[in-house]
Amino acid sequence: MKQLLLFSGFLLLSCSLAAQKKKSLFNGKDLTGWTIHGTEKWYVDNGELVCESGPDKEYGYLSTNEKYKNFELTLQFKQEANGNSGVFFRSAIEGVKISGWQVEVAPLNAHTGGIYESYGRGWIIQPKPEDEQWLKPGEWNTLNIKVINDEVTTWLNGHQMIYLKDEKVGQGDGFIALQIHSGGGIKVRWREIRIKVKR
Repeated sequence: MKQLLLFSGFLLLSCSLAAQKKKSLFNGKDLTGWTIHGTEKWYVDNGELVCESGPDKEYGYLSTNEKYKNFELTLQFKQEANGNSGVFFRSAIEGVKISGWQVEVAPLNAHTGGIYESYGRGWIIQPKPEDEQWLKPGEWNTLNIKVINDEVTTWLNGHQMIYLKDEKVGQGDGFIALQIHSGGGIKVRWREIRIKVKR
């Protein structure tokens, strides 16, 4: 009985320590900890972060104030319009010209979970055609992104989408950013944005 109690206590402590290591990047109330780039719309609605095209229909970004090199990021998104968005990592920005790598968030069969390098090599890796099916249009989706040194892995709704090992990615550093693509007609909701920093 004593051993069982000790084991239970160990499990509770382990779970508590694991939870402490995962940091929430979005407080569900306002944009504290983030910076808006561009003129597109970023706001909080019903505890969710919303990005929406504005009248200029240009690129827009919402970046973390902190830089993150190695991490595991988990978030949920729901596309309410048929537009293109994404999650940038190890990025820097000047105006609305961003450098770094984007994990695509896009309509069905448009490579959600793939990696795109803006103002660089373009598409680096796309999911296999049979893996495009894991996106749930108009519903909440869970995206996991793991970036360790020169390796990147993404999962969509629990299914691995890509694995990338890339020297240039390994040399990168910078913030995490959510994107609104240019062209207008985009609206995406985000929630449960959590990160675990890796050393």
